[in-house]
Amino acid sequence: MEENEKAGSFMLKICAFIVDKRNLFFLIYAILGIFAFVASNWVGVENDLAYYLPGTTETRQGLDLMEEQFTTYGTAKVMVANISYEQALKIQEDVEDIEGVFSAEVDDSKDHYNNGSALFNITFDYDEDDEQCLTSLDAVKEYFEPYDTYLSTELGDVHSALIEKEMSVITVLVVFVVLAVLLFTCEAYAEIPVLLITFGSAALVQMGTNFFLGKISFVSDSVTIVLQLALSVDYAIIYLNRYKEELSKGLPYREATVIALTKSIPEITGSSLTTIGGLVAMLFMQFGIGVDLGIVLIKAIILSLMSVFLLMPGLIMVFAKLMEKTKHRNFVPPIPFVGKFAYASRYIIAPLFVVIIIIANFVSSKTPYVYGYTKIHPPLTNEVQEAQNLQDENFPTNPMVALVFPSVDYETEKKLIDDLLTYDEVSSITGLANTEAIGGYTLTDKLSPRQFSELLDIDYEIAELVYAAYAVNDKDYAKAVNGLANYKVPLIDMFMFVYQEVKEGYVTLDDELMQKLEDANTMMEFAKKQLQGPDYSRILVYMNLPEESEESFAFIEKLHKIAEKYYDEDKIYVVGNTVSQYDLKKCNARDTKVTSIISILAVLIVLLFTFKSAGMPVLLIAVIQGCIWINFSFPAIQHENLFFLGYLIVSSIQMGANIDYAIVIAGRYTELREKMGKRDAIIDTMNLSFPTIITSGTMMAVAGILIGKMTSDAVIYGIGKCLGRGTIISIIVTMFVLPQILLVGDKVIELTAFVMNMPLQTRQVAGAMRIDGIVRGHIDGTINGVVHAVVKGNVSAYIENSDVTMLDENSGNEDTTPDGNEGEGI
Repeated sequence: MEENEKAGSFMLKICAFIVDKRNLFFLIYAILGIFAFVASNWVGVENDLAYYLPGTTETRQGLDLMEEQFTTYGTAKVMVANISYEQALKIQEDVEDIEGVFSAEVDDSKDHYNNGSALFNITFDYDEDDEQCLTSLDAVKEYFEPYDTYLSTELGDVHSALIEKEMSVITVLVVFVVLAVLLFTCEAYAEIPVLLITFGSAALVQMGTNFFLGKISFVSDSVTIVLQLALSVDYAIIYLNRYKEELSKGLPYREATVIALTKSIPEITGSSLTTIGGLVAMLFMQFGIGVDLGIVLIKAIILSLMSVFLLMPGLIMVFAKLMEKTKHRNFVPPIPFVGKFAYASRYIIAPLFVVIIIIANFVSSKTPYVYGYTKIHPPLTNEVQEAQNLQDENFPTNPMVALVFPSVDYETEKKLIDDLLTYDEVSSITGLANTEAIGGYTLTDKLSPRQFSELLDIDYEIAELVYAAYAVNDKDYAKAVNGLANYKVPLIDMFMFVYQEVKEGYVTLDDELMQKLEDANTMMEFAKKQLQGPDYSRILVYMNLPEESEESFAFIEKLHKIAEKYYDEDKIYVVGNTVSQYDLKKCNARDTKVTSIISILAVLIVLLFTFKSAGMPVLLIAVIQGCIWINFSFPAIQHENLFFLGYLIVSSIQMGANIDYAIVIAGRYTELREKMGKRDAIIDTMNLSFPTIITSGTMMAVAGILIGKMTSDAVIYGIGKCLGRGTIISIIVTMFVLPQILLVGDKVIELTAFVMNMPLQTRQVAGAMRIDGIVRGHIDGTINGVVHAVVKGNVSAYIENSDVTMLDENSGNEDTTPDGNEGEGI
């Protein structure tokens, strides 16, 4: 008992310190806000989904290997409409003269000229990660400004910029929606600035603290602020309602703020734990975007809690008098008809819901998930997507994958390419072993000295000398000794050797031949850096298949089998969008099970401690899980493709956040059930719970709907649409189904309660004190009820959910009013 009193007294002192030192916390938040505003510009944003694949996946291993072994030059595709082919050739010359441009490929085939439009495949002189690429790209854009052009490229951060622009609009609209909801649900107009400043400070600090994570995903960067607002709005409203309750008891502003904070901290913390519990499930996903978003959202929830606990008490003190002056009538109507309907229909709705969720479980398992962007069509199309769509309409392209294998010899590579070209699934292949060089030879064709001399039109004796010099460093030198005339060297190797000899002054060529050698060396060096590394080579395989389909995934497996004829199985990698999507599909199978199980277990543990009953948590989780199944039945019924992240992320948020609506109703019902019958308890429960649910639920639903309706990104579109729909379903079910389930399961909840009817332990206290709580016992007369009083005398009673604060004997009977006069209890 003494320990509880000390804990309560310590909490009271902490809360009093927060309120009394509010200017200090205002200063801290001002400094944090300035830092966060600056630091938010330092946060890196990652747009590539493949970046977040586990290190064990083929895509991740292949990408890492390719980055180490090869140079991937920056590229861009530019479609120019309404020009002649002659104009296209002139443009090609001009573009290739731009500094930093290696080539601007165009020809009269349908792949490059069609319907009066030309498609230029532009390759830059620099690695795609080199800043020089962006400089050259800007020069290319400037050149094409007078033309009707459509440019697509993966260079730069265009995607993030476009998504950020869309989300800025969405955030502004959500703020207006929040204002409208608060105007409708608040009891005083001055409450709105208190809530908005609290939300805004938490959001700003959240954006700035992402700097410490280094880099976040474009999903986290896009949706966190909106979701933070929708997820954490309950915390500020709970505290504000507590403050108004304490104020209504006659306490002055300061005391009401402090007492409300002491009571709100455990209540709000408990509420946040279910949300955090659902988000924790995302931390166990193999796919890193889930982990990234989970960390950012959990941080957002914690920062929102801190803002409510540290900043909001001071704001309430600042706006206290203004809140009193701007009170207005309650616009949220009572809804007794909902409770009456629940009681009348309890034996119909509850069993019917069980049937519905069983069907929904089966239907939702048929949802057509996809793992790439090609099969999803968001409501908006940004300028990059428009350019890509127009290019695809006029110049259809084949999906490409890179096949990486050990650098053994060119003959083996040539055999592999010839083998692959026999399959109908293969459209074409680009590799060193089949790339045409000059004179009808490919880069890797082996030439004798005679053939080399004829190709370059040089004396045969010079060619022999060059070959002899090359042979000295060749491991197959014995072949040259046995007959130099029959000694053959791959064209690319000989060209690069001759170029090196010329540069070092060992060989002299005339100007015309030197220019020819320069051009050939540039082309071969460029090709070799892209296709051959120190230990590995790669070929680019273009497929006659969709980028994402079961046939495409099956062909990836076939590619491995074919390559294994020529190279070791554990040294073969296939990399590309199709492979990335195949890896995502395999990750999703595991992540779906893990997130579902962990989110349910995490929330279950929190609810067990909250309700001290096994039956209640099971009922609430069953209701929300049913809402999740219903939510994801819609895409299955509508045959609408859904990006797989939509389920993984939204199901975790729905379980963690939407269950708060169920907790509000269940908590009220449990409390009222001790005082009245089922019918009256459920009617009062719905009347009291409706304002909280409609406030938080409306914000979350509208935020999701706006995200789903106003983005051009397939990932964010799926998350927003499912979140908005899921929240609406959760509100409807918790309002019109959960009450019936609580009524029917009333006995089960009672029988599964953990609380034993232990003998009541009374407290013996004497002196002046303030008591707030349920009292059973003797205070100069028998009393049993909720007490809010200052007592002088002897107390011998069981006091439940109460703080007993000892007072100075001389101050125990002073009056307590909300107008700023001194009060008791602090």
